[in-house]
Amino acid sequence: MTRLTADFWVHAYLARLRFQDIPAYVVAHGDDTAGAVLVKLNTLDGRAVAFQRSFDLMSGERKWVELSTGAEMDVDEAIQRQRSFDPDLWVIEVEDRQGRHLLGEEGLD
Repeated sequence: MTRLTADFWVHAYLARLRFQDIPAYVVAHGDDTAGAVLVKLNTLDGRAVAFQRSFDLMSGERKWVELSTGAEMDVDEAIQRQRSFDPDLWVIEVEDRQGRHLLGEEGLD
């Protein structure tokens, strides 16, 4: 199976969010080809959730899992820890009071 570059995936994700009028920003630009991607969902109430892609060992499929959830400051600290040992990491911040991030939609896994 052919894998998309990180840059291509990020731009497609941002476009899909724009179509739904969900603001999102690249907070950290990782490696264009093989950088991992973290998505921070900021619900604009002082809380946030950070998602990362993971492999399900049983099925071999990729899925999004929570890296950290709670107070925005705590989630930001968890993201900074990840970036400290992975400088190629992308971080996308999604801002949506309704908690929409679209990561469960087809084509984004």
